[in-house]
Amino acid sequence: MRPDLALILAQPVAHRGLHDRSRGVIENSFAAAEAAIAADYGIECDVQISGDGEAMVFHDETLDRLTAETGRVDARSAAALGAIPLKDGRDTIPTLAAFLAFTDGRVPLVIEIKSRFDGNMRLAARAVALLADYAGAVALKSFDAAVIAHCRSLGAPCPLGLVGPREVEPRDRDAAPPALDAYDFLSWHVADLAALRVVQPRTPAMSWTVRSREDQACATRRNAQIVFEHYQPLSAP
Repeated sequence: MRPDLALILAQPVAHRGLHDRSRGVIENSFAAAEAAIAADYGIECDVQISGDGEAMVFHDETLDRLTAETGRVDARSAAALGAIPLKDGRDTIPTLAAFLAFTDGRVPLVIEIKSRFDGNMRLAARAVALLADYAGAVALKSFDAAVIAHCRSLGAPCPLGLVGPREVEPRDRDAAPPALDAYDFLSWHVADLAALRVVQPRTPAMSWTVRSREDQACATRRNAQIVFEHYQPLSAP
């Protein structure tokens, strides 16, 4: 196993940071990242593309759920997005560049590249470019196998993983299944880990989204690290 991947899999990973909306700590924010770092957890975050081609740390395709604004993220510039406050919190939407500078290798980072399965690789290319000089343990993953293939073709300097089942877009369900052993790691829904381990028992795995100690125990039985939220995980993966 690659040394950087071993570091990523060595400790639980906080889903979108250690967020807690009741305390004003919003998912994918600097506050959520800082909370995860303080607790010595890895951080999982998501990136979307801005209208001018910047990678923004934000989960949804639209602004509606997490801000007081509406409309698509990719309809606005990075500067405009960076001025939008996150609902119920103290932060605004960060760029991936700023997020990398903030985390600064203090804990491992797992970045999910969001995709519309439309062949647009601008976001993947930008993420890879930003990681060229990043010194910390970091990995890239996506539901879109084509995105990960593109990252590999660009010489991504980090482990690359495929995210799988439960939330695969319906438009992608008729595609030929990817060769699972082609990835450095797999990131699988915790309810589907048992089936995954029958098909691909050897590839390192993490499981999402783990929300209880029962879920964690399921992951542990399948030798998978956890991407967790809304509970305090046990110290062992």
